[in-house]
Amino acid sequence: MTVLAVDGVWNVRDVGGMPADGGRIVSGRLLRSANLAGITHDGARNLSALVDHIIDLRADEEVASEPSAVRGLPTTHLPLFLGSVASFFEDDSSLDELYSHLLEQSGPRLVEALRIVARGERNLVHCTVGKDRTGVTIALALDAVGADREAIIDDYALTESQLPAERNRRIAAYLRSQHPDAQHVVALATLSPAPVMRALLASIDERWGSTAAYLRAQGMTDAELTALRAALVEEDVAATVEQG
Repeated sequence: MTVLAVDGVWNVRDVGGMPADGGRIVSGRLLRSANLAGITHDGARNLSALVDHIIDLRADEEVASEPSAVRGLPTTHLPLFLGSVASFFEDDSSLDELYSHLLEQSGPRLVEALRIVARGERNLVHCTVGKDRTGVTIALALDAVGADREAIIDDYALTESQLPAERNRRIAAYLRSQHPDAQHVVALATLSPAPVMRALLASIDERWGSTAAYLRAQGMTDAELTALRAALVEEDVAATVEQG
């Protein structure tokens, strides 16, 4: 993975370069980040040189309160949560519960996001912080095409170090004041522990057999899965020649 500097945006990186079955993930094809509300003029210009299309996974109220400052790039708004984002904090949901909710309730929208990625454009996927909705979407895309699972988990876990420390302190203090008895709210807002993603992918294997099988169950076709691999995986030519 390559961490990228885009002025005014947190947690920007290119997931290309990690090993995948028969090759590696193509660099420059799939980027991820936090929201684009604070992007500067220079940041937007730099992003426009890197990206053809933006996939915004935020809810309507998030988009309304922090609209993207990027102009001129095609954007698909694809909310993953059916209800209010605040409800997960009010219910003191754990990260494991949040991600299980995404799998159970947002499968068709996850598939729709991956159908966009499968077109082969240079896509940026983001939500508000670029941690949970973005993390699950990126992990599913990568796992479905055979990326190295430990590399996927490492990419997910990297977000925690990419969030500004002052932001985390401010958010944690606010959440503790609003939910003094809650156990999970600070982790929900600030953490991306590797064991959480490892457990999520293992649970998919246990229930559906594989991430690709989960996506099929949500409506993705074999042809679309093949297109997703073609979009994201650069085949190892030497290995292909040897096998031939």
